[in-house]
Amino acid sequence: MKANRRILLLVLGAVMSAGVFVHLTQPPALAAAPKSSHANNGSTAARWSVQVDKVDPGDVDLSSSFQIAIYESLLDELSKTNQFKQVLRDGDRNANGVSDLLILKTKVEKYTAGSETKRAVTTVAGATKLTVRSQLCTRDGHIVLERTVDGNVRFLGSNLRATHNLARNVAKTIKKASLPEASSSAP
Repeated sequence: MKANRRILLLVLGAVMSAGVFVHLTQPPALAAAPKSSHANNGSTAARWSVQVDKVDPGDVDLSSSFQIAIYESLLDELSKTNQFKQVLRDGDRNANGVSDLLILKTKVEKYTAGSETKRAVTTVAGATKLTVRSQLCTRDGHIVLERTVDGNVRFLGSNLRATHNLARNVAKTIKKASLPEASSSAP
């Protein structure tokens, strides 16, 4: 029995070593191929940069932690899309030198506080829900894209998970939209 375990461990070690060796010796062109096809998805928006403004709570009583979580999640999710040259924060001084800049404005329209405890006990109560109006605008205020987007947590997860889901939905909405071509002119 011990001999079988030793043989099994040797075989597993050899297979794992071979897999690591193959991965490390793979030519860089093959490793980069999936990224290049993802980055060049045919979208004309690849030349735009985007600046994410702070979240406007509107008339909704939304805690500052939720506002910050939405803002940070938007920055993260928009960066993941690889659709923009740069994703800039509100007040970033580098934005002044960017010629083709879109500004993402997010205003909370509805918020329903949820309960993690209720979600853990039952699957029909305790959902956290967020609805926002997102606008992509040019520097001069021309609205390029305007959508109402929802984010929620219905089953498991913390209440702040709704902010992540919302940001992911905003990023998906922007990625699916057809944005005008960037003009490549000076600001």
